[in-house]
Amino acid sequence: MRVLVLGAGKTGKLVAEVAAEHGHGVHVLDAKENKDAAALTPPFVAGFDVVIDFTTPDAAVQNMRARLATGAKMVIGTTGWYDKLPDMRGLAERKGAGLLYGTNFSVGVQVMLQAAADIGAALKDAGYGFAIQETHHATKLDAPSGTAISLAHAVEDASGHTVPIAVNREGDETGTHLVIATSTADRITLTHEAFSRRTFAEGAVRAAEWLSTRSGCYNFQDVFQQL
Repeated sequence: MRVLVLGAGKTGKLVAEVAAEHGHGVHVLDAKENKDAAALTPPFVAGFDVVIDFTTPDAAVQNMRARLATGAKMVIGTTGWYDKLPDMRGLAERKGAGLLYGTNFSVGVQVMLQAAADIGAALKDAGYGFAIQETHHATKLDAPSGTAISLAHAVEDASGHTVPIAVNREGDETGTHLVIATSTADRITLTHEAFSRRTFAEGAVRAAEWLSTRSGCYNFQDVFQQL
């Protein structure tokens, strides 16, 4: 499989390394080489089976508009663009493209989302209040993170409670998320701490392998168990 990685940041570079380890051919484009999606011409991308995007919210939308319109298959690890999701889903479906997106490509985080929903459902009438805390590196653009928002939605949907999110940005923190349930008598804390970006890269590459034979629009949360 030939993989085009958009974004030469820390995660993008690691995605390229993992894809190569899986035996795939890889090419990486950084932001300077692909300003306003200008590099994504039909002749250039014709040789790639899947595009993996770890760029910025604005760049990801431009990249999707350019490639989904031609029926391409794209895995989007970038977050912060979901207000455009209905448009991108519609474009993918009209053009027979493949789009797989996710707030977090870590399998561990997907398990945490399920556990968060279970906690919300079990404690919804037990006198508990809920909160999310998240910490990421100082250069992360979206705040709160897409993962924190997904965790909050999981608890809210299961419990019927409003769930506030506390955001912290510091240093080179890879990513820590906490789901906290507090009563007058005790506290329950569910924690996911990423030690390395490799967990995200592995998930993104496996997602690309899965998407390579499919069309349609998918949320990683719904398909990760099939990878």
